[in-house]
Amino acid sequence: MSVACKVNKRLLIADDDVQIRELLEFDIAQSGYIVDTASDGEEALKKALENIYDLILLDVMMPKMNGYDVCKNIRLARVSTPVLMLTAKGTIGDKTAGFDCGVDDYLVKPFDIQEVLLRIRALLRRNSANNGSLASGSKEILQAGNIQILPDSLEALVSEKKVKLTPTEFEILYCLMQHINKPTPLSTILSEVWGYGSDEDVRMLRVHVGGLRQKIETDTKNPSYLHTVVGIGYKLTPFGFLTSNSPEVV
Repeated sequence: MSVACKVNKRLLIADDDVQIRELLEFDIAQSGYIVDTASDGEEALKKALENIYDLILLDVMMPKMNGYDVCKNIRLARVSTPVLMLTAKGTIGDKTAGFDCGVDDYLVKPFDIQEVLLRIRALLRRNSANNGSLASGSKEILQAGNIQILPDSLEALVSEKKVKLTPTEFEILYCLMQHINKPTPLSTILSEVWGYGSDEDVRMLRVHVGGLRQKIETDTKNPSYLHTVVGIGYKLTPFGFLTSNSPEVV
């Protein structure tokens, strides 16, 4: 089912709960988006691969294929559409599993529809800014010490080892590279990466940072690069980068 509206942004809502799916469809369409829906994981994956969407809202527990596997297959197909996961599964382990599959944002049921719309706008704004930067070449390759980040492929080179990042991990690392060797407040990271922030978002940021450490650190308990600054936020200190507080642009 599709609902045509005034804004040229197309969203896919995948949820097997009819009431939730129809509520989201109505409110999101009323906000001016084009809305498609799917009632199970296989249908969601098929639509995500056959159509071009600006955003996908994805439930976890669905028939035929769960949301984690849907997102994983979307990313394996090199589809970079932002994914907002809406689910009753809200533990840190659940969120980590989602982010590991390439989810961009996470909202736990029951949710306020205004919060859903806020996150939709923020994800669309961030994705639009990223696409504009890549198209214009304005998002430079940054290198600091042993770390180099490659915007075109959403990858990082850490001591010459290539690491694939999720879109959100890339944005966090890019933000920290802009503030190299300086403590970066949580509020700054949330503002630059998501465009908003709350206590729940701080917890979500910490999950993303944990995933990022798994990829760039050899010992996550004694990190060499990505440090926690108690009471402030995080600091990126690339090993071997000693000459400046700003990243080298190459």
